[in-house]
Amino acid sequence: MTLIYGHRGARGEAPENTLASFEACLKAGVNRCELDLQLSKDGQLMVIHDASLKRTTGLRGKVSQHSAEQLMQMDARHNTVPWPTVCPIPSLEQLFSLCPFEHWQLEVKEASRSRSAHIVRAIDQLSARFALQDKIIITSSSRTVLRAAKRLTPHLARGLVAEYAWLDPIKVALRYNCQMLVLNWALSTEQRLAKAQQAGLHVSVWTVNEPALMRRLAACGADSLITDFPGLAIATLGNH
Repeated sequence: MTLIYGHRGARGEAPENTLASFEACLKAGVNRCELDLQLSKDGQLMVIHDASLKRTTGLRGKVSQHSAEQLMQMDARHNTVPWPTVCPIPSLEQLFSLCPFEHWQLEVKEASRSRSAHIVRAIDQLSARFALQDKIIITSSSRTVLRAAKRLTPHLARGLVAEYAWLDPIKVALRYNCQMLVLNWALSTEQRLAKAQQAGLHVSVWTVNEPALMRRLAACGADSLITDFPGLAIATLGNH
């Protein structure tokens, strides 16, 4: 059975990484999601993909230059599908309190050693407060982030995000004691999927938006698919 994760909520159907997007994902019948985390100036976990505000809000500057309160006043509908109402940048705390997902892939972007440590500790504290520690996984393409998670929050699950195969992604994932390999669909051969699963890794493939590709990857044995269109994935693969 192939599980479905909504990519940044339901990125193809609502403004990415906003409450509207995660609500659209749940409404489609998908109760697993993937999202991106950046730190605000006052050290809060904010749900936004880029370090810069430009792409999704149209504003200049970096996420790290603004407080959580300031960020939650910004409208993140820039460069997205049309949406009728203002969509602020949410905090992870807000989503944890409002969205009853069964499982969360929390992707942490590239960060310094000190910021990586702060982020993984903050995830640990927040997930503990909401009793979600067994329902989250910290994922990253950054070795610095995975190293910090392994050292500081060893009880939380970890996943390697692999976009390129210039290093064997399975070996790298195992080096950081990861439970998940978050694999670019272009790298997702049947052989690599099988090898990763034999090594004990859950393989989550991104970003899968075409029905034919969804069916092919499910047939190849992908454990889960990350998609911009969770409603389409449900219609294509059935309610998994």
